[in-house]
Amino acid sequence: MVARRLREVRIRNGLSQEKLGVLAGIDEMSASARMNQYERGKHVPDFGTIKRIAAALNVPATYFYAVADDEAALLLRFHQLSSEQRATLIKFSMELD
Repeated sequence: MVARRLREVRIRNGLSQEKLGVLAGIDEMSASARMNQYERGKHVPDFGTIKRIAAALNVPATYFYAVADDEAALLLRFHQLSSEQRATLIKFSMELD
């Protein structure tokens, strides 16, 4: 799941593999190769790297681990909300029972 979501969000943000790698703190000389390996699923980045990649892409780190597409979409939307909006959404969701 990490590989597919990583590629999708990188492309959506208009970044090259190298640029994303550099933004995530990966050495410029190996950034493109490492990001390519992550996107092909050859290697899976550790959680610290995922957090840096997520920060560079302005998405929650959990987005990369969501199995269902609708869950991933909710994570992205929740991440974009203000604290007040998040509290409102959580309160609303608890009332759905």
